[in-house]
Amino acid sequence: NRGITLWLLLLRHVPGLCWWGVSMTQRVEWRCTTRGNGGTVCDDGWDLAEAQVVCRQMKFPGVISAVTGGTYGEGSGSIWLDDMDCKGTEKSLSSCPFKGWALTDCSHKEDAGVVCERDTDLTSDTAHFLDQSLGLSDDLGELFDRGDDCDFLIAIQSPTGNRDGERNQTCSPCVTSFIRYLYTRKIDVTVSSAQCLHKLASKFGVKRLMQDTGRLFTVLLPEDPSFYTQVSLYQYSVQTGDLLLQENCLQYLAWNCEALINSPAWSDLSTDFLMALLARSDLVVPDEGFLLQELESWINEKGDSTGTESQAALLGHIRFPMIPAEKLYDLQFTSELYRSHEKLYRVSMLRGFQFNALSFDTLRKHKSIDSEEEHDYHPRIYTAEPWSVTINSTNKEPRQYGKSFTTPNHNSVIYQTKETNPVSWSAKVFKNQQECSRCISFPTARLSLQSSLSQNQTNSGRYVFHVQDFKNDMAQMPTNISLALSYPCPEGQYDFRFVVRPVYI
Repeated sequence: NRGITLWLLLLRHVPGLCWWGVSMTQRVEWRCTTRGNGGTVCDDGWDLAEAQVVCRQMKFPGVISAVTGGTYGEGSGSIWLDDMDCKGTEKSLSSCPFKGWALTDCSHKEDAGVVCERDTDLTSDTAHFLDQSLGLSDDLGELFDRGDDCDFLIAIQSPTGNRDGERNQTCSPCVTSFIRYLYTRKIDVTVSSAQCLHKLASKFGVKRLMQDTGRLFTVLLPEDPSFYTQVSLYQYSVQTGDLLLQENCLQYLAWNCEALINSPAWSDLSTDFLMALLARSDLVVPDEGFLLQELESWINEKGDSTGTESQAALLGHIRFPMIPAEKLYDLQFTSELYRSHEKLYRVSMLRGFQFNALSFDTLRKHKSIDSEEEHDYHPRIYTAEPWSVTINSTNKEPRQYGKSFTTPNHNSVIYQTKETNPVSWSAKVFKNQQECSRCISFPTARLSLQSSLSQNQTNSGRYVFHVQDFKNDMAQMPTNISLALSYPCPEGQYDFRFVVRPVYI
């Protein structure tokens, strides 16, 4: 039997164009030193390519200039690298060709440096104000801020008790605002402070601050297009056993999987994190073939560090039956991992060919599909043509709030013949009572069967902030007020993507 699940995805507009505000560039000056015992890099052969690698290694979005001649002061220790010859695409300086460790004819007067771009998006660290004062006097806050006749000193020690370790405490900048909260029950929570404030509140038993900060994570998650914040919060939720935060992070990352793949954080993900992400059916990706290609690239970039067993485990999460037959056939010629995992690919591709050529009832009749294989036959949320269509909410013409598109009965070209009629859909968005008298709230989306067909159009470059299914061909859109645990979007600054997902039962 074959069923159909209908999904509506609400998409945030591209950051920097609509809701993230104006982006500025700030100079970040850095003398290039190596880790470990300390030291510097000689400026022989030092240019923008090498500077680009350094800025990427330090998680900055780009490079402004390469600096030579010890401009930012002479370093100390060994000169570890000389005659660098980077292409600019390497992940670290040590991956570039160079003369050899500590082989140099330079002095520290030739120390190299860089000036990196720093994204200081004005709203990327927006403060979200928490007020739990319940009538406490503002005088307490003024007293704390003034610091007159202060009878205590805030000292931050390292885990070993060394007060000089304060610089290594990532949460140390948040301690003062946390202590102030104890006086006033008022605090500003930002992207950069949320995790630390949650950690401090948890450690010292301030339950209300911990809970309210935890709720703010869903507001803060979309504010970092680099995705380092989201990944860091997920790792933190695993360490602390906060299952609700863990699910919120995973859900957001699943819905925005394509954006995550294209973000700087993708190459730094751990194997365990990818395992958890790939196990989900709510991944929003163009198609399963896209996901396999990006996973292969991730494995190739990691090299032998992942290990053969871990690579096989990751590839085992790919749902090969969801890949069309012609693309499955191409894998033996195009996949860079096919030879090293040939048995896995051959077995997985066979399941895919069988699913593309046979009915699911036939597969069940002659083969017992165990629980580990069951998920392979359930599609994720695929947005590539012909399975989805997008309606732009910024269009002012009412006729622009409706589109038509068709979907096949099956993924495989075997079933896409003239004898198999495609399914035609009509997608509409209603903005007010005049457009839809039976709608309870607005906006409301409708997806229904139809016979006519117009040109299919899709959009990309968006961030998903809500996924909802249809009931009786209607889906009412929650607002920022009514949906407390969502990733809020400014009114009118999102698009509607309609997705059809065939489900075989």
